[in-house]
Amino acid sequence: MTTITAPERAATQAYLRLLASTRAVLTGPLLVPYAGLMPTRPMAEAHEALRAAGLDGNEDPARGPGSGARGQPPCSGAGRQR
Repeated sequence: MTTITAPERAATQAYLRLLASTRAVLTGPLLVPYAGLMPTRPMAEAHEALRAAGLDGNEDPARGPGSGARGQPPCSGAGRQR
């Protein structure tokens, strides 16, 4: 079993807050016009948390397609123990 570090947990929590904020903006009919502006703070928080956990940069084309965190290929979840 793999345990996650505190920075990885913080990054996950920040990502979930970003997801909730984005979902709220996109499902609120009066907020849709602001969809590009409203998640700015949660997006910055998630980016910083990912950076602190060493999980940022996988969107960088220089790293190549399919680059995962810590230089590992992304996990498909297949064969995971539960």
